[in-house]
Amino acid sequence: MVCHGAPYVDAAILERAPKLRLIGELEGDRFANRIDVAAAAERGIRVTDTTHGSSLPVAEWALGLVLIGLRNAAEHYRRLIAGEVYRRGQDDFGFRLGELTGRRVGIIGLGHIGRRLIELLAPFNCTILVHDPYAPKELALAEHVQLTSLDHVMGCEVVVCCAPITPRTHRMIGARELDLLRSDAVFVNVSRGAIVDPDALIARARRGDARFSLDVFDPEPIPGDSEIRKLPNVFLSPHIAGVTAACRPRFFAFMVDELERLFAGHETMFDITPRVLANRRGLPPT
Repeated sequence: MVCHGAPYVDAAILERAPKLRLIGELEGDRFANRIDVAAAAERGIRVTDTTHGSSLPVAEWALGLVLIGLRNAAEHYRRLIAGEVYRRGQDDFGFRLGELTGRRVGIIGLGHIGRRLIELLAPFNCTILVHDPYAPKELALAEHVQLTSLDHVMGCEVVVCCAPITPRTHRMIGARELDLLRSDAVFVNVSRGAIVDPDALIARARRGDARFSLDVFDPEPIPGDSEIRKLPNVFLSPHIAGVTAACRPRFFAFMVDELERLFAGHETMFDITPRVLANRRGLPPT
């Protein structure tokens, strides 16, 4: 088992461990920066990663941010703490379009966060579109979602970004993509701020016709004078989605589950595969 502070597990180390059957990464975010995965594969050694133990609360907060955006809660909260006395009118976004049930939801990324979010969306009977060039079509069939282009996802009523930050996804969402957001859409980001061009995001939010719920931004912490802090249609949280007391112990619990599967002769579930590495390193999907 390796985590922060562990030496790089390369071919030389593997040569000295002929009985090794599995290498488990506890805090690698599935980048395999501490393991020579190719050298392990050549020797028939499994490599697994259980960092997705933090994906569960991220998906929950994503759902919360969707509901906050749909109810236009950011604007109402700002007015309340400013001491305003007002009654919400029937032209309010949250009054007109505040319910999630039956909405068309677009998800960017069909990893652990995206799949858990799909489970949480089940009671709302949403139509779900997903953009993820690395997701097998069989996975989309199993999840009952439609794989599609980023453009189609950006045109949904609710858009949630769950993609990892990689060379391929850095600034993947710019002015052109944000302009595809429909009027009255809700855009949520719980992945990494650098996936979205911050200047383009502020310019799009400034138009005031869509709602933005952001747990991440670029840069972090958000500068005190950033306009994004002041826009009434923007709800912000300080990158807290995956930070709960239960996460770190869960990394270990999931790894114990993997070991029990291995010892029982079953397949491990969280292998770092060539497809996973291609995704995380921004390589073309295979």
